[in-house]
Amino acid sequence: MPSIGGWISRLTQYFVILLIAVAVLGLAYSLVALALVVRAASSQPGIAPRGLAVTILKPLHGDEPGLVDAMRSVLDHGHDGPVQIIFGVADADDPALAVLERARIGYPDLDVTLVVNPQRHGANRKMSNIVNMAAHIRHPVVMIIDSDVTVPRGAVSALAATLADPEVGVASCLHAGVGNVGFWSCLAAMDITYRFMPSVLVGRGLNLAEPVLGPMMGLRAETLARIGGFSAFAEVLADDYEIGRAVRALGLRVAVCGPFVLHGCSETGLPAMLRHELRWTRTIYGIDPAGFIGSLVTHVTPIAMLSVLLSGGAMATWLLLVAALAVRSAIKLRLDHLSRTVSGPLWLLPLRDCLSLVVWLLTFFVDSVDWRGYRFKVTADGRLMQGRQL
Repeated sequence: MPSIGGWISRLTQYFVILLIAVAVLGLAYSLVALALVVRAASSQPGIAPRGLAVTILKPLHGDEPGLVDAMRSVLDHGHDGPVQIIFGVADADDPALAVLERARIGYPDLDVTLVVNPQRHGANRKMSNIVNMAAHIRHPVVMIIDSDVTVPRGAVSALAATLADPEVGVASCLHAGVGNVGFWSCLAAMDITYRFMPSVLVGRGLNLAEPVLGPMMGLRAETLARIGGFSAFAEVLADDYEIGRAVRALGLRVAVCGPFVLHGCSETGLPAMLRHELRWTRTIYGIDPAGFIGSLVTHVTPIAMLSVLLSGGAMATWLLLVAALAVRSAIKLRLDHLSRTVSGPLWLLPLRDCLSLVVWLLTFFVDSVDWRGYRFKVTADGRLMQGRQL
């Protein structure tokens, strides 16, 4: 009868074989991701019809690093057509209002509306703010740009051009992360650009998913009315996903376009970064549990590292690790070129990939999320239970 040590050795061998199999699948996934990133780099955004009128909603909540630049980028949109910009807060004492005053210097003639309204329409505070802002919409194309998002000139027109297609019900922009406050925010930005964006491109390229990307998205006002308005999504965590699902139910397409917009990250430590990323991963897990579990293959670098360690440095595992590092590096460099920014240095990529696997594992033990200073329970159908202030 085998000894306990023998059983442990056998189980370790089986586990190493499993790790190698997952790493091989992960390498195949990464090669597909690289091909699709290269293909995305060659695509060009459409041109919006001249004079197409757009309303931009930019909900605000507090001051944050990079906020003044994010506001100015919207004010300096460069769209060839009427643009109404609506800023909204729930509190008249919100420090974002002082930042807005600074940002508006030099843009005196723009059509800007400020909405200050504390009325709540559901547990999702961002959507409650947007519901209050939506009462002032005047134009047929409506865009939402998150407070921490900076848009390059041309992004508004590119999104408007995509929405000019009558078969497109909702469209959103690819985005890259930018660290605004040092090391941990840099790591957070790298996860957005180098892990999440490749998964978006793979999902769309293989027709596995039709994501709606929340940082900057838009739809026509008549489509918004047909899905019940923004108030229909004030109780859910994944409002962008639910909007996409409602639009698809109308028989309309979901589109993603470039150029990349920049999503600011302001995490100042590991706990803040984990809270933020666990909110995202818990959202994805709640939407698609099977898909989230399958996303294990996206973490090829740390899995290849584990196979090297547990196999005692077998040559096959070393080859897998070298190949994984090479392909992941190539993806990073292509995305840096495509997004025209560098979310983080190449030498940090293996550490970031390892942290992403840790976040993936922790997701299975989370049933609540922290969001803008409040903690919410998340129900099985993705709805938020009223949160308590932290």
